[in-house]
Amino acid sequence: MQPRIHVDTRYIPSAEPSVPALAVQTTRLVDTYMLWVGTTDSDPENVRNAPLQGSLSKDWACAMPTRETLGTPAAGTSLYRSSASDAALTMAQRLARRFKKQIFLSIDVPPSLGSMGQEGKLLLAVERAVVETLRSHEAQGGTQ
Repeated sequence: MQPRIHVDTRYIPSAEPSVPALAVQTTRLVDTYMLWVGTTDSDPENVRNAPLQGSLSKDWACAMPTRETLGTPAAGTSLYRSSASDAALTMAQRLARRFKKQIFLSIDVPPSLGSMGQEGKLLLAVERAVVETLRSHEAQGGTQ
């Protein structure tokens, strides 16, 4: 019998100089993904330490897919957010709808990137990294 809980941390290199490298930690549960994604200064070999240096509750949300498929947004709620961060809820809802799983998503990016005008690029990179990671997990059998 396979373990019912699996934790994986991946290093996502920067696609462009203005966006830092990312770390994505995925905890796979039964029909649920719990994700932490944040910027990292760690090298790829030490990326498993990146979540320990980050913050789970900077911008954290949960979303559940609906049984209906036609345009119904996933139900979701913010578990924690600050005035400087509110991207996790809408992203978690999109991911729950797309992957048909419950999604807990924590986005841990420095607020200084927003003031430098890089927030949009960074959040796009975050979503791409998470989608790529979840596609890989789904190809391996997803959550059992």
